[in-house]
This record gives sequence, C-alpha cells and structure tokens, in this order.
Amino acid sequence: MIPFKKTKLGKTGLMIPNLGLGTAPLSGDSLAGGLFGGSAEENAIKVLNESYKNGFRYIDTAPLYGSGKAEKRIGKSVFSKIKKEEFLISTKVGRLVRENSKNKISYCIDDWTEKAIYTSIEESLKRLCIDSIDIVYVHDPDTRDFGEEQVINYAFPTLIKLRDEGLVKAIGCGMNEWQMPRKFIRKFDLDIILLAGRYTLLEQNSLEFLSDCIDYDVKIVIGGPYNSGILARDLDGPVSYNYEPAPQKLIEKAKKINFFCEKNSVPMKAAALQFVLNHPAIISVIPGVQSMDELIENIEMIKFEIPYSFWEELKDKNIISSNSPIKNSS
Repeated sequence: MIPFKKTKLGKTGLMIPNLGLGTAPLSGDSLAGGLFGGSAEENAIKVLNESYKNGFRYIDTAPLYGSGKAEKRIGKSVFSKIKKEEFLISTKVGRLVRENSKNKISYCIDDWTEKAIYTSIEESLKRLCIDSIDIVYVHDPDTRDFGEEQVINYAFPTLIKLRDEGLVKAIGCGMNEWQMPRKFIRKFDLDIILLAGRYTLLEQNSLEFLSDCIDYDVKIVIGGPYNSGILARDLDGPVSYNYEPAPQKLIEKAKKINFFCEKNSVPMKAAALQFVLNHPAIISVIPGVQSMDELIENIEMIKFEIPYSFWEELKDKNIISSNSPIKNSS
C-alpha cells in the first residue's frame, strides 16, 4: 500500500487523494463497440477490494454507470464494510434508476428537480450500503435541452441546502465539457468540478476555465485522463476516444505523443496521469480501470519519475499547450 498525496478541499475539510478510482468501466456497461468497460460483477468486486488493499481512498461512481450496477457493486465490496471515515466517495444526481416492470431491466431517466435530487441520493445510499456521501456532482445536464434550466433553478439550490445542513460535504458538477461548468462556478458557490476528458495530454482547450476555477477557489478532479482509452492502449489497434471509436486524426496525434514518450523512455500512461496533476487547479485524477493489472499499473504510473525536460520538449514541439503549467521538481 502506498500513501497517496492529499490536498484539502477548500472549507470542506475533505482531504482528497491525488489518485482515485473511477467506476464506470466496472459497471458492466460496454461502450465503443466493446473497447471500453464491460466488467463482470465478480471481477469488478475483486478490483474494488484490491483497490482498498493498495491504498485507494477515493471512489467515484454514479447511478448512470450500469443503471445502478456500479453503485451496487461498490455496496458488495469492502467499501461498504469498513468505517466510512476511512474513505471518500462521490456520486452524482440527475439520473434516476428505474426498472421495467415486464422484463425487470433497469434504465435511467433524466431529472434534476429538487424531488429527484433527494430521491437520487437516498437510492444511491441504499445501493452503496453506506450512510453518507462526501461529494455530490450534478451529472451531465448538457445532455438534455432542459438540463441547464433545471440545474440552475432546482439542483444546485437543493445541493447547497444539503451542504449547509451538513448532509453532504461538497458539491459540484461532473461533465464532459467545460463551457457549462464555467457558467455554474460564476453563479453558484461550488466546491469541486469533475471534468472528464477535456484537459488531458491529448487536448487542453479548457485552460481558461481552469484559470477561472483558481479565481473562484473551485478545485478540479480529472476523469478520463486517458480520454477513455486512446492514451492508454496500443495505437496500432482499435482504440476509443470519448467512449466511442477514436477518429484517425486523434489516433495520429496520440502517436506523435507516444513517439516523444518512447524517445524519453516515459510511459505514455505515466505522462497522461502526471500531466494533469501539474495544474494548480487540479487536485485528483480518477482513471477508470477494468482489471487488477490496470489498477496496479496506475499506481506505478503516478509514481514514475518524469524529467522536466520531457515536458519542455512537448511544449517546444507544440504537442501540449505552451500555457499548460508544469512543475519543475528538480
């Protein structure tokens, strides 16, 4: 077990580890033609248990992942059997899990209203088999035309009330874009944003948003640091990007990144994980894993020593933005 570095989250008192575990691939859902996710329940529970043994103390999940299956699998793991004070967990609101009465198949409906927020949290607690949730994110309101309106009028006011009452410790939104979260941090007193895939070794078009987060004292957790696979797999075979088969243009860009990684004897996965943590707004990265081998590899990658000269070369060659902050540890 390794002691992960931790950062205090604003006024919440929460200490957030710099490496956490995303559970979308462990939900059973299979995306991008089978390139992403699809873990069986037994394997998922083993991975969760192994993550605890190896020091993971921040788990992120959502009702959407497997229509409740990711949360249920956490509820069957060691995380439901240890003291809640030993780890942090975040889940999301905006999707309610419902079951078809005929075939008993679960599905999700979109709803960010006040009543749905309370219902979602209550149902998540039951699936997770725990008595409290540390961080609650509003989940992907950009997916429906009415989502932004409901989040502004109902979801965030409700979550702020829950935080003020001490029922949750931190609130924010979890999204695959930065434009709408930028509006939210300017309008509401949020603690944390889960930004998936929009600030990575492959793309840095969210830098202005990250600067705003510093100004508004909002911290960032990065999901999808491998852009759902393209920065973590053999680029000579099929790879996914944004949970879909990756376009050739991005595969070619990833190959350029990998060329400089190999030239400097730096694993591309290590570069992808550590690059995001160089930004002062970002306090944690939560790659999803599908196996115990991937779990252990992520630990090794975040500990890998990367020379500052490597980052300088990536900037010189316009592989990463010249405005991306890089810490010089020498």
